[in-house]
Amino acid sequence: MIYLDHAATTAVHPEVFQEMYPFFMQMYANPSAAYEFGRDAKIMLQCVRETIAESIHARPEEIYFTSGGTEADNWALIGIAEVMKAKGKHIITSSIEHHAILRTCHYLEKRGFLVTYLPVNENGEISLEDLEKAIRPDTILISIMFANNEIGTVMPVKQIGKLAKKHHIIFHTDAVQAYLHEKIDVKEMQIDLLSASGHKFQGPKGVGFLYVRDGIRLSSFLHGGSQERKKRAGTENVPGIVGLGKAAAIGIRDFEKNHLHLLAMQKYLTEQITKQIPDCKVNGLAAKHLDNNLSLSFPFLEAASLIALLDMEQIYISAGSACNSSETKISHVLQAIGMPKEMARGTIRISLGAENTMEEMKYFVKRLVFLAEQLRMFSEENSIAPKTSVRQRDL
Repeated sequence: MIYLDHAATTAVHPEVFQEMYPFFMQMYANPSAAYEFGRDAKIMLQCVRETIAESIHARPEEIYFTSGGTEADNWALIGIAEVMKAKGKHIITSSIEHHAILRTCHYLEKRGFLVTYLPVNENGEISLEDLEKAIRPDTILISIMFANNEIGTVMPVKQIGKLAKKHHIIFHTDAVQAYLHEKIDVKEMQIDLLSASGHKFQGPKGVGFLYVRDGIRLSSFLHGGSQERKKRAGTENVPGIVGLGKAAAIGIRDFEKNHLHLLAMQKYLTEQITKQIPDCKVNGLAAKHLDNNLSLSFPFLEAASLIALLDMEQIYISAGSACNSSETKISHVLQAIGMPKEMARGTIRISLGAENTMEEMKYFVKRLVFLAEQLRMFSEENSIAPKTSVRQRDL
């Protein structure tokens, strides 16, 4: 198996699994319990809070555990909207955000809030000039992702934070794809809220965190007990949080080594694929870019066909966000960067992980080039645009 869809999810690191295991079977107490058994679990949560805080140059009390990136995004937007609605109801975001942001914005629009969706250029970058022009007296929140999950473009987060600070506006960033791939300093970048999810960096699914800068008022999202300093009710997922912390610690420890390894594989894939398939287009790489993401568009094939054929060989890539894999329409990200429909239908996403090897890259390129050529020949022989999936027997 060659797994190249790490932007969708990652395998739990063996060290993470080992760290989590005792908290299922031996150290299973409720952290809210008054006895020592429970206090031990609570101490462990605090240790993880400190690890996460260190990774983004925050303070432990500014870290809130969530069920993942979607909850963190929802909480950030809705929590700020509720607290700030007396001051204003205008929110600014981008047109290429993850649906956890976009659909939360749609939810808020139905409740009387106004949202500006900033356009992006062909590389997926927003214009800082457009952002400043969009700011109004009633703007209460700017939410711009740190890095795009489909094409890998890294946004000018530090400059956005500076603009937000200049105009006294709260700044949130969805860092689900960027966390532990980009160096993040929430103080230097003037980030007020930041979302991340464990399963994107070899932690378990169903756990993440929201950073909330001290002094930012945020309404509670879940109501019940007094967990998470009375902001997020519900018994804490102790094994998951322990895994989150261990994955973060490993990511910090191996950051430089992983970064160089991922860049080397990304460079190899880019050079070899564009050399052997000259009409292939690389998306977003002209901008500041994630080290593990490669988005490619082919004008002569449909991505679904290529993905299906690679799937039969146990090589796993995607056409974009895993959250939208069941949708047949063209990705909103590809539409936003102005990609023609025929190119968008032929767009794949390769997302690398630290456990991938250069040997895997060489084999993958070989199979990709061969299958892409077969699909090209099929399309030319039938003189049709590739609008439907090609089955293996058709080749």
